[in-house]
Amino acid sequence: MHENLIILAGGASSRMKKAINTGLSTDLTAQANTRSKSLISIDTSGRPVMDYLLYNAKQAGYKHVFIVIGEKENLIKEFYGDNLKGNSFHGLTINYAIQYIPKNREKPFGTADALHQAITQYPELNTETYTVCNSDNLYSEVALKALRCTDHANAFVSYDRDALQFSLQRIARFALVSLDEEGFLKDIIEKPSVQDSELYKDESGKLRVSMNIFKFDGAMFQEYVVNCPVNEKRNEKELPTALLNMVKEHSASVIGIPISEHVPDLTSKEDIAILKEYIEKHYVDMDWNR
Repeated sequence: MHENLIILAGGASSRMKKAINTGLSTDLTAQANTRSKSLISIDTSGRPVMDYLLYNAKQAGYKHVFIVIGEKENLIKEFYGDNLKGNSFHGLTINYAIQYIPKNREKPFGTADALHQAITQYPELNTETYTVCNSDNLYSEVALKALRCTDHANAFVSYDRDALQFSLQRIARFALVSLDEEGFLKDIIEKPSVQDSELYKDESGKLRVSMNIFKFDGAMFQEYVVNCPVNEKRNEKELPTALLNMVKEHSASVIGIPISEHVPDLTSKEDIAILKEYIEKHYVDMDWNR
């Protein structure tokens, strides 16, 4: 079982900063417009929502956390420590990796680029196993532990689409995963039609989606991260692209772990109140020493 968790928190948060009428307080609106999504504080303690992801990670048994942040991100250090490496937070060791923006770009170069920069700055990860996930999804202890404990070298959480509590319009935009009879990843299908979706049900009759939480053998995945091509539509280097390139050369190398549960998300201002309600319901008795 590995103990490394890489959290990707260096994105531009463009959708969060869009002006929409949500009825949020002036303070929350200001935070949404100026902070990284995972550093928004939605409770009276003033702590950021990333605390809840880190809490779940600790309960799942992770010890070493590598948070990928933007070049100008300084607020995170007020919460998790000033040092680049080796900050202590409730028994977790917090390290930062910087996602530098290329000179010819205004925004970060995507999730695969973020991971590339992390494994370059912490080359020991290329000889170890790690979990990598987004910072704006509140993955459960169950999901994090499933990846940490699986015997498979490479894996991802294969979520039951019916269990996701998003609007139908939003769910329809999620990419589906295509699995073989044993549950290994074959393909990721973006924006399938309703008719085509029926072709991708798994052995239990469920449609499965990836919410961008993966386990990788660092030595095996390194070359695919380093050589990840640019997605022409989005002009970014994306983790699913690197993942599929590895699958093409190594079939039956990435297992899908089926889980049926909701994954709270923090993409736009509309999500803030929903996440606040979720946390107030499910995290009443947080005990870091459990």
